[in-house]
Amino acid sequence: MRHEDRVTARRQLDKRLELYNNVDVFARPPRGWVKAIREALGMTTAQLGRRLGVTQSRVVAIEQAEIRSSITLNTLEKAAHALDCRLVYALVPRRSLENTVEDRASGLAKKRLKSTSHSMSLEMQDVDAADESEQLKKLTRRLIEKAGSKLWGDE
Repeated sequence: MRHEDRVTARRQLDKRLELYNNVDVFARPPRGWVKAIREALGMTTAQLGRRLGVTQSRVVAIEQAEIRSSITLNTLEKAAHALDCRLVYALVPRRSLENTVEDRASGLAKKRLKSTSHSMSLEMQDVDAADESEQLKKLTRRLIEKAGSKLWGDE
C-alpha cells in the first residue's frame, strides 16, 4: 500500500472511531450483555434456548462464557440475533492511529539520532539543539513516509 493510501486509511479510520471516544458507554454489564438483555426482555434461559435451538443449560453456559470472556464471536452473534439485537464489534485505539504512527516514528528517529550523536560527540563534533530538533523532525517524517511495515519491526 502506498504511503498516501495508508495516511488516508488511517485518517478515515480515526474519523470513524471518534464515535467510540466514550468507550465506557459500551462496557459490558457485570452480568454480561446476553443476560442483561434477556432479563430486561423478561425472557427465561429456557425461552432463549428455544430461540437459539439449544438447551437451557447451554444458555447458562453461554452467559457464563461471556462473563469469562471466553465466548466466541459466532456464539455471541447467534445470541444477539435470538435477542433481536445486532452485535457490534470494534477494536478501539486508545489514541488516534495517526498519533500512534507519529509516536512510533519519533521514537525510532530518536533512537537512531542518539547513536549518531553519540558517535559525533566522540569525534568532538557536537550538534546544537536546533539542528538536532530539525534532524529529528525530518527523520520522523521520512520514517512515516517510507518505512511502512518496517516501522513496526523489532528495533
